[in-house]
Formats: sequence, structure tokens, C-alpha cells
Amino acid sequence: MKRPVLLIGGMDSSGGAGLARDLLSVQAAGQTARLAVTAVTAQTDRRVLAVVPVAPALLAAQIEAALETGIGAVKIGAMFNAPLIRVVAALLPDVPVVLDPVLCSSSGHALLDPEGVQAMIALLLPRTTVLTPNLPELAGLAAALGMDPASEREAVVDVLLSRGCRSVLLKGGHDLSSSVSEDILYAAGSCPLAFRSPRFSFELRGTGCQLASGLAAGLARGQDVPEAIRAARCGVEARFRNAG
Repeated sequence: MKRPVLLIGGMDSSGGAGLARDLLSVQAAGQTARLAVTAVTAQTDRRVLAVVPVAPALLAAQIEAALETGIGAVKIGAMFNAPLIRVVAALLPDVPVVLDPVLCSSSGHALLDPEGVQAMIALLLPRTTVLTPNLPELAGLAAALGMDPASEREAVVDVLLSRGCRSVLLKGGHDLSSSVSEDILYAAGSCPLAFRSPRFSFELRGTGCQLASGLAAGLARGQDVPEAIRAARCGVEARFRNAG
């Protein structure tokens, strides 16, 4: 029996990212979803005009309603503040969790305050099956951990793993020095595993959301982490090809 994926994150009024993109990704993977909205935003592809987080009690009610039907995996996106993170941490079921550490929008608008970043590290990392930072997010997490944002990537990943998350999928889409797009999976006690695909000459919004939610869909189906990553990356690549 298929078990739904619980998608926790913000509503992007443009439809390009956030829960709108998550839902499309999960449905494309053949799974169903339950939604828990952390905030409503007004934005375009170029800028964020407004953000209104929901009340913690409302977020808790949404998650509790979703859990009544049984959940196969959880994908966590934009969380906006520490009180909402505390709600999620208190209610997370014992299933695979994919955490996409959304620190700011594609246009550069901050989506998680410093207190929220610390709460995410302390409360959500120990519950995370796969953390999916891009390179700017890795630098932001390094700073929050008291490290130089320019620290070696592997050194930051090691600290994140030591904080309790089971694996880190470092997304290399921002590394324009490479002719391919390379994501690397790190897990304690295992050799890094690279996933490569062609680099396209244009950008699409919401690819991080799509990858993380597609990964959660695979884990809900019972795939192991590498298999779920491969399937999710195929979905992202197909979107690029269709948009080209």
C-alpha cells in the first residue's frame, strides 16, 4: 500500500517553488501527498513581496491531521522561524525525513532567521535521513555552526553529520566551474557517492524543492537513499529537457 508523503513548507504564490512544486514532484513520482503550510508568501520569479507565517497551533493541527492517515516519509522545506520548527520537531513521525534547509529565496530574500537556523540544527538535524543543502546553504550552515563560511565542504559536512543527520546530499548546481551538475552523497562510515548529469545553460526555480520532494517520494516507496536520489534527479533532468 502506498503511504503519502507529508510535505511541510511555504506556499509560493508564483507556483515556481515551495509546496506547489513539491506536490507536482510527488505526484510525478506516483505518490500521494499531505500538506502542512508553514507560511503564505506573495512573490514572483524575481522578488518576494510578503511573507506571513502561520500560527504554530495551526501548523500543529495540519500535521496531526496528516498523521491520522499514516505517512511514508516527510519532506521539510521553508520553516521561517524557530517556533514553527519546534512544532515540527515535536510531531515528526518515525519515518524517513528529507530536510531541504531553505535559508533564502532564489531572489535572495531571507526565509529563516538566525534563531530559526539554530533551532533547525539542534532539533531537526538529529531526525533527518537526508539533508539537501546547495552550496550557498552549506556556507550559511557553516556560519551558523561557528565555522568560516569558506571552509572546505567536506569539513562542514562532517560537522553536520556529527550533529545527528544520517546523510548529506550536497547539491552542486551553483558550482559553475564544472561542465556537469554533480551532487555528492555523504554518510558516516561510507565513501562519498557522486551523481552527475548535464549542466543546462538556463536556470529553473524550484529545482531544490523538486529534488528533495522526489527523494522523499522514493523513500516512501521503500527505495534506499541512492536509488531514491537517482529517481529524483531523473525527474529534475526531464523538467530541464522539457523546458529547453
